[in-house]
Amino acid sequence: MVVNDLRSALEVLRQMDGQLVETDIEVDPEAELAGVYRHVGAGGTVMRPTKIDGPAMIFNNIKNHKDARVLIGLLASRERVAKLMDCRKEELGKLLCRAALNPIEPVVSEEKAPCQEVIHKVTDPDFDLFKLFPAPTNTPMDAGPYITMGMCYATHPDTGCSDVTIHRMCIQSKDELSIFLQPGSRHIGVMAERATELGQPLPISISIGVDPAIEVGSCFEPPTTPLGYNELSIAGAIRKTPVVLAPCVSIKENAIANAEYVIEGEIQPGIRVVEDQNTHTGYAMPEFPGYNGLASHECWLIKVKAVTHRKNPIMQTVIGPSEEHVNLAGIPTEASIYNMLEKALPGKVTNVYAHPSGGGKYMAVLQCRKTVHTDEGKQRQAALLAFSAFPELKHVILVDEDVDIFDTRDVLWAMNTRFQGDRDIITIPGVRCHPLDPSSDPAYSQSISDKGISCKTIFDCTVPFELKDKFARAKFMDIDEEKWKDFI
Repeated sequence: MVVNDLRSALEVLRQMDGQLVETDIEVDPEAELAGVYRHVGAGGTVMRPTKIDGPAMIFNNIKNHKDARVLIGLLASRERVAKLMDCRKEELGKLLCRAALNPIEPVVSEEKAPCQEVIHKVTDPDFDLFKLFPAPTNTPMDAGPYITMGMCYATHPDTGCSDVTIHRMCIQSKDELSIFLQPGSRHIGVMAERATELGQPLPISISIGVDPAIEVGSCFEPPTTPLGYNELSIAGAIRKTPVVLAPCVSIKENAIANAEYVIEGEIQPGIRVVEDQNTHTGYAMPEFPGYNGLASHECWLIKVKAVTHRKNPIMQTVIGPSEEHVNLAGIPTEASIYNMLEKALPGKVTNVYAHPSGGGKYMAVLQCRKTVHTDEGKQRQAALLAFSAFPELKHVILVDEDVDIFDTRDVLWAMNTRFQGDRDIITIPGVRCHPLDPSSDPAYSQSISDKGISCKTIFDCTVPFELKDKFARAKFMDIDEEKWKDFI
């Protein structure tokens, strides 16, 4: 079945055993919805108990939101992501790497877009974002209801180049959103800064509930996708057909034509918003490391002009620390690292895994191949290149090609039998990493000069080339897999 939007993706899951569940039990979007899914299959860095590979879940009865539906956990399983991308789960990073190198640009269609079947304008007397969106709060400490799976699309005011990224957005009033733009880290932040310099608002569309290929592709970061690179072209390459855009109804920008919802608005120049101004909890929402993110006093303000949606739309959301976030962030991380390593050291790193315990950002496991004595040391060079390919990376674990990098127990086996701390740890202190790491703070260590500075570390769990013969794993007899296919 061809996947080209959220609904076709859900039909694929319905054909897979145990990958999608629905409930008609009434659920409160204020903390209860996320609390339920924590037990069903959030995974990731969410506090236990949670299931690592639970199903996606649709809630059909949302308190105070008649006829609304909320989907959560669509991509919270690597197996589901692979099925929706039509590849093996071990090959996802390589698939995205190829797609990033062979982009297919989006196209704009003037035909009636599915996302504009119903139109609400801010001038309508009953316009209210709180009523239009069953946006959840993930915990009782959240700053407010969050839109966590909005594909933010904008165009640079100078170059005319467009881009899509995902940012956390909190509903602040009936026609206002706050958006957290980490300074200099994402393209839309750069666009907003330039629009402010010009003294003008930045038109932005926010598409919710789209093809999963768009959601994963939108999470690439520089240097793999530099300023001017439109990540929608990655989804086009994955699907082998361009993503279709539609002109917005209230602003000069485009939106994803087959989205479930679209918010149209403008980022206001020079205005900053306190994220928790309505609740004063001090927190924003749970972030990917597994801790509550602090509320920002430097969020940008979006003035909403219109909301459009399909008939009977599906609101899609994600729990910040979940396995879904790991896959959204981690698979592009793998692609970025693999891309750089193949260019610099072709064939020496056979695969990359952005480990869930690092939220898809902090830790990568590299599967290395040594075939001649001059390959010794290239594994450590590969680790250094990985840090360059993805600057937010904190830890790299190097293993040999006989280790399953997707099995943490096998990786730890390599650490326990092929690693000595006094010779196989390489530290690089004083390097900029990620500000959401709570240990990346001067209060944690005197070696840290500023929040967001870390000691990047390489754990070399590969066997020295000259000793490879002494570390051969026990060989078992090959079997007739067809004969035993019902058991293996």
